[in-house]
Amino acid sequence: MSTLEGILYGFSVVLTYQNLLAAFAGALAGTAIGVLPGLGPTAGIAMILPISYSFEPATGLIMMAGMYYGAMYGGSTTAILVNMPGEAGSVMTCVDGYQMTKKGRGGAALTIVAVGSFVGGTFATLGVMLFAPLLAKLTIEFGPAEFFALTAGGLLLFSRMSGGSFAAGVFPMAIGLMLGTVGQEAVSGVYRFTFGVNELSLGIELIAVVVGVYGIAEIMTVVESLHSQERPRKVTLRELLPTRTEWKRSAAPYARGTILGFLIGLIPGPHTTLSSFVSYRLEKAVSKYRDELGHGAVEGVAGPETANNAAATATMVPLLALGLPFGAVTALMLAAMMVQGVQPGPLLVQTHPEIFWGLIASMYAGNVMLLILNVPMISLWVSMLRIPVYIFLPAILLLAMIGAYSVSNSMLDIFVLIVMGIFGYVLRKCDFQLAPLVIGLVLGPLIEKNLREGLFMSLGEVSVFWQSPIALVIWLVTFVTMLAGPVKGFFERGAAAKAAR
Repeated sequence: MSTLEGILYGFSVVLTYQNLLAAFAGALAGTAIGVLPGLGPTAGIAMILPISYSFEPATGLIMMAGMYYGAMYGGSTTAILVNMPGEAGSVMTCVDGYQMTKKGRGGAALTIVAVGSFVGGTFATLGVMLFAPLLAKLTIEFGPAEFFALTAGGLLLFSRMSGGSFAAGVFPMAIGLMLGTVGQEAVSGVYRFTFGVNELSLGIELIAVVVGVYGIAEIMTVVESLHSQERPRKVTLRELLPTRTEWKRSAAPYARGTILGFLIGLIPGPHTTLSSFVSYRLEKAVSKYRDELGHGAVEGVAGPETANNAAATATMVPLLALGLPFGAVTALMLAAMMVQGVQPGPLLVQTHPEIFWGLIASMYAGNVMLLILNVPMISLWVSMLRIPVYIFLPAILLLAMIGAYSVSNSMLDIFVLIVMGIFGYVLRKCDFQLAPLVIGLVLGPLIEKNLREGLFMSLGEVSVFWQSPIALVIWLVTFVTMLAGPVKGFFERGAAAKAAR
């Protein structure tokens, strides 16, 4: 079907009371998760993953997507009001957002951010609608060799581009791959690394790992910084109205943030965080009011928040078109599809059009819901920040344990949750990245599957994985990108040594 027919079909899927309710519930829960510190979007989605299995695949994915971009919306509230980002993508919003609050313009900043998030998410959804079907058609002829190059190469790229040093991304990725080998091997049925523990025959539960490294570790981090947290002040409805000048100054950052965020969302890496940083730097370079940035300029909140919402939406392109997650959240959505028996990849648009087009159409509906939820209900979200930490942190911990246990009713998952929580906290303190661990755990079995299929079809000939022109190009792009940083550093050190002589 054509793009127009596809999106109309998608709206026919979304405009049922089950799917509309799922989108609304996801958006509402996501906003609350973004507002409250201690539970990011990844851990939140991991906690509702068991619930999604009781729904149709399209309904469950619509709920998870709503929670994802809902958390993008909600994360800016704490950043603006109490100088503490609700999630990583709102870090740059703290700079000017909190300064606007100190000037009495916090309510206006919240409205500017809500509208910017709507603009970025809506136009990025249009990009997903146009690019994802085209990319799926281009990759429809991929075989095991091409998919092995795509998944293994994409994992390597993500680990390198996720921020920090080489070891900061590769070490957690290796841990994730190792955890993915535990349990019964799919082809031969051999039990690997179970050490006589029957519960390990099913493998390490993804939800326990994700909630541990994100949720439990985040709770420990919040407890560590309780002494420095501020209490938000009330925001009246009158304060929510930006001035005409503030609206005018926000228009250009909205446009720049949308384009920039969408493009960054198409590549491996920490999309929302990177897009907000790059957008802020761009505003510093091109804005007429660049001298005011850092002192409460509206451009400093409009651009980054629009960019991180556009980037969050753009990550759906590689997920839907290639079956390749470029982030921890999309890795969980990929896992949800696989558990429900849905094969992700280029054939998704043909085999499950209700998922492909329904998810895209739900983004339009979800962005409208979020705009309605965020602006009139600002006072509600602010009041949530006033909940004492000794109430909401234990509640989050309890929910995390219930979510981990409910998947297979195994106490082993609780043990994994606690161990991975401590491990995730240690990784954070040592400046390691957490997302490569999750993506390694999700992509590891897919990489192994494509490797084995390729070797079986070629009768053990390893060269099949680079004989294909497409696979060869993917490997070349991967290795050139991987080597770009070290080579650049080598020449910079050489130039610095010459200059010092």
